[in-house]
Amino acid sequence: MVKRIVALVILVPLAIVLVMLSVANRTAVTLALNPFQPQDQVLSVTAPFFVFLFAALMLGMIIGSLATWFKQGKHRKRARREASEAVKWHTEADRQKAKAKEIAAALPAPENRDAA
Repeated sequence: MVKRIVALVILVPLAIVLVMLSVANRTAVTLALNPFQPQDQVLSVTAPFFVFLFAALMLGMIIGSLATWFKQGKHRKRARREASEAVKWHTEADRQKAKAKEIAAALPAPENRDAA
């Protein structure tokens, strides 16, 4: 419940700001990718300004996410290695428990032992 309220407290104002940004920046602008001939229609894109703002925001989020993912690669690798080692040691412990039970089953019962 608290998680939902926190999400609403953050997401509703963010949505309002994004809608206001979109309404305020709806005039068409041209992004020219050819610096030598900006009027070239082949290498230019005309769209409302908020489209370019949102595209830049999404591109920044993707690049940041990728950078974080690559930077944390060593931690994921260590976690995989330790998880496989834990599985190996759990398997070894289970094998040793089975061996101990087998040995205990082969021993005579405590009542039937001769006093030495």
